[in-house]
Amino acid sequence: MALFDLPLDQLRTYRAPHAAPADFDAFWSGTLEGARSHDLNATFERVDTPYRTVDVYDVTFAGWAGQPVKGWLTLPRARDGRLPCVVEFIGYGGGRGLATDHLTYASAGYAHLIMDTRGQGSVWRQGDTPDDAPGSGPQVPGFMTRGVAHRDTYYYRRVFTDAVRAVEAARSHPDVDGSRLAVVGGSQGGGIALAAAGLTDAALCLPDVPFLCHYDRAARLVDSFPYGEIVTYLKTHKDRAEDVFGVLAYFDGVHFAARAQASALFSVGLMDDVCPPSTVYAAFNAYAGDKDIRVYEFNRHEGGENVHTLEKLRFLAQHWPAR
Repeated sequence: MALFDLPLDQLRTYRAPHAAPADFDAFWSGTLEGARSHDLNATFERVDTPYRTVDVYDVTFAGWAGQPVKGWLTLPRARDGRLPCVVEFIGYGGGRGLATDHLTYASAGYAHLIMDTRGQGSVWRQGDTPDDAPGSGPQVPGFMTRGVAHRDTYYYRRVFTDAVRAVEAARSHPDVDGSRLAVVGGSQGGGIALAAAGLTDAALCLPDVPFLCHYDRAARLVDSFPYGEIVTYLKTHKDRAEDVFGVLAYFDGVHFAARAQASALFSVGLMDDVCPPSTVYAAFNAYAGDKDIRVYEFNRHEGGENVHTLEKLRFLAQHWPAR
């Protein structure tokens, strides 16, 4: 696909036109207070792998409503003192995979916790965390409209709560320096990272081609999936657009970005027809903390791929030089 969104000079100043709901902060404060009424119960069980340079732990912690969420924690075997930690969130449809799947951040000297995404993990990498919640109601296959009848039952309320608890679980490990913690992810993982940055005091945020931003524009600009799930839902529920976008406003990465103070490195593909560039820039331009963005003019949703992986590692090293 060629360039289809706003030209770059307009993207650099583009702002989403809608403010956050008036009770946005109260909603999330109450949601997290409810989650924290359950003990975190974070456990780290070492697993056998063929690797000689890293240790891997099977992680379980209490997420939304105290429900168990899985993950992996990977640590460099040669470590001295508490480590900066990267908490990673996964793209749409994927799960935590196997204990041997995640080496990049630990190989660079960081603790690395990757959170399984509840209910996902059957499209491109396996997962192990079910989504057990009442009140979901009718939905288009996928996750974008699961529970969308009300903000209290919407799927991403549970996922974003899990993400905050994942940050807390990482900080509970004795080898992690909780003051040096980054939230990262690509696509859906980037949107979750923005939510985590807006709801915690993470030090760094690295949202890569982030999804879950400026839903109302995305669904009207592209009908590619996953945003196409919203389009399909509204084709059937023809009178519900205002209500649906009213619910989604509580889960918009733009509003979390406006509350985030972590230093951030974004990325965007200017030919991205999955997460349109203007939706990424809406979050970037709203972002309250120090920020930078890498622009990949001729890339779609793959963004910068391995080139951007190196950019992320340089960004982390710039903020946390090796000791």
